[in-house]
Amino acid sequence: MQTTASSSLPAAQQTASVRIPRPTRPYGRTLYLAANIAILVFLLAPIAIVVVFALNPTPFIQFPPVGVSLRWFEKFFASRDFMHALWFSLEVAVLTTLSATILGASAALALARGNLPGTRLIVATMLSPLMLPAILTGLALFQTYVLLDVGRPTWGLVAGHTLVTLPYVVRTTLAVLHNFDTRLEEAAQNLGASPLRIFFEVTLPLIKPGVLAGAIFAFIVSFDQFPVSLFLVSPGNETLPVTLFNYLKFDLDGTIGAASVVSIVLAFVVVIGLDRTVGLRSYVKL
Repeated sequence: MQTTASSSLPAAQQTASVRIPRPTRPYGRTLYLAANIAILVFLLAPIAIVVVFALNPTPFIQFPPVGVSLRWFEKFFASRDFMHALWFSLEVAVLTTLSATILGASAALALARGNLPGTRLIVATMLSPLMLPAILTGLALFQTYVLLDVGRPTWGLVAGHTLVTLPYVVRTTLAVLHNFDTRLEEAAQNLGASPLRIFFEVTLPLIKPGVLAGAIFAFIVSFDQFPVSLFLVSPGNETLPVTLFNYLKFDLDGTIGAASVVSIVLAFVVVIGLDRTVGLRSYVKL
């Protein structure tokens, strides 16, 4: 018995001397999550402030709010000037989205497939509106319309918005075409499909994610466009951002916040509507 106890003692001591390593804390993951949360708070804080301003019953920003009221939304929707500006902005945004999507997708296809000389220069030129201040673009277009003596028509405003939104469609469509497998088109051609049928049944469905992403950007940028619209709108046909700017000259109350909330909700409705109609989730994994 003593021999057995003495022989098992070293093994017990050896087992006791082995230290089980403690699990290390994932400091890197914690810092990563903290940085992402800080970025989200930084991005969403202005929206939260606007919502609080729109729902606050007092005509000035007050935090914490003293209550919840829809008086500023009622004032916004009851104003004929704001409603006319809202519908006019929607009209211009829809026309701009259509023109920018058609022109941008066509240009991207030509640049990707046409083997054009100086393709890089052409792409840089088409993306140049993103590099220039929008107020300079609006001023240049205004001077051009004055020299042509065409006034400030609605089509001129749509043309200006198309100019600043076209790069978004071109860039997103080119990104999809960069990884496009041309063998699918060649297979359809070998099966006897016409070029028009190949485009609508093979090419367009495959590049649709880039085209739709560019169309969403074009709509939102056009609807919220202020510098270009400031030079190109005509009296009586002012977009919502310009109307808000003129309203701020004389008054500052929660109506501005209500109009901003309506614009934010409208952008979400556009994205959700496209998701329900064409199924963006099948192309983009969030």
